[in-house]
This record gives sequence, structure tokens and C-alpha cells, in this order.
Amino acid sequence: MDPIFTIGFTKTSARNFFGRLREAGVREVVDVRLHNTSQLAGFAKADDLAFFLETMGIGYRHAPDLAPAEELLRAYRGETIGWDEYATAFTRLIADRQVERRHPAASLAGACLLCSEATPHRCHRRLVAEYVTAATDGAPPVRHL
Repeated sequence: MDPIFTIGFTKTSARNFFGRLREAGVREVVDVRLHNTSQLAGFAKADDLAFFLETMGIGYRHAPDLAPAEELLRAYRGETIGWDEYATAFTRLIADRQVERRHPAASLAGACLLCSEATPHRCHRRLVAEYVTAATDGAPPVRHL
């Protein structure tokens, strides 16, 4: 079974970003950002990203139910809560949303969860991947690009 991939787009070039997707054989990018019109990297704005991916034969979809709630995001970015509290609250949120029903791990095999963070260490895309794979027997492995 193909892995569930994750990738961030900051601190990288378009060449490197799209090259990693192509090299890994990603079939679809699942955008897990709440706001997908970011100015952090021009190639990552939703419409542009979808176009670039289409030229590579890679699908694109936005899944805001896999993103943190605005209040939670604001608290973390504003540093009123730390990573551990954020991770706990976010995991509880996606559990309450029952995201594994709409996005079972098997349906994400070969797909790549996208957000802005350069690395997966303190990133909600990693938490999503871990959550959906833990909820599924025989889930695909997770690979961070």
C-alpha cells in the first residue's frame, strides 16, 4: 500500500517542492490549511497550486475539516498556548469531527497532506496523518517529504 505523504511549502523552492511530489509518486495533494490563499509562497496559493499540480497529473483538493479551528490557530500563533496544548486540542477537535469517516487512511494512500510548516515536527498535518492511521487497522505508513 502506498504511504500517506505529508509536505510543507515554506523554506523551499517551487522546483524542490514539486520535485519531491513527483519523485514520491504522489497522486493527490490534500490541502489541510484553513486558509489556502497564503502569501508565504506564491506557488502554494490554492488556484495556482491546483494548476501546477494538474500539469503534473496530480489531483488537488482542499479539506478544511482537517485544519485547526480559527480560535485554536490564533491561540497557538499568538503564543497563548504551547505546542503540547495545541496538539492535544487539535487531536480532540479532529476526533470530535470524526475525520476518519470522511478521510479513512486507505483513501489517503498515495495522497500528500499539505500545509505551510517546513517540517512535520510541530505541524498539524503530522497529527492528522497519525490520527487517521491510528484509527485504522492495516493503515498505510506515513512518509514526510
